[in-house]
Amino acid sequence: MTKKNKIIYWVATLWLALGMTATGIVQLIQMKEEAEMIQRLGYPLYFLILLGVWKILGVIAILIPKFPLLKEWAYAGFFFAMSGAVFSHLYCGDSVKELFGPVLLIVLTVVSWYFRPADRKAIV
Repeated sequence: MTKKNKIIYWVATLWLALGMTATGIVQLIQMKEEAEMIQRLGYPLYFLILLGVWKILGVIAILIPKFPLLKEWAYAGFFFAMSGAVFSHLYCGDSVKELFGPVLLIVLTVVSWYFRPADRKAIV
């Protein structure tokens, strides 16, 4: 792995971890704005707890060494959660502004996954 690729990986991964941790915490504490948004999108309020827990666990999975298969699942979960957020906002007719966060997290997920070191890849 080149030094450039390692830098790209860690920058994307740390920003992804920061974004997922921040949104996970906001979901776990059921911040008023987050609770209103999730209900406007048509999901039950308890869905915030599920998303928050999964995000925090996913961040731990991608940051700890080893466990490459677990990392693959975490990346997949991030991708599915954020693409689901994009489609939910589009379906509800939200403005493009509402898509920025989930789209950014999708991009960071893909970049982090693509540039991950060999020891963080699941060998199938």
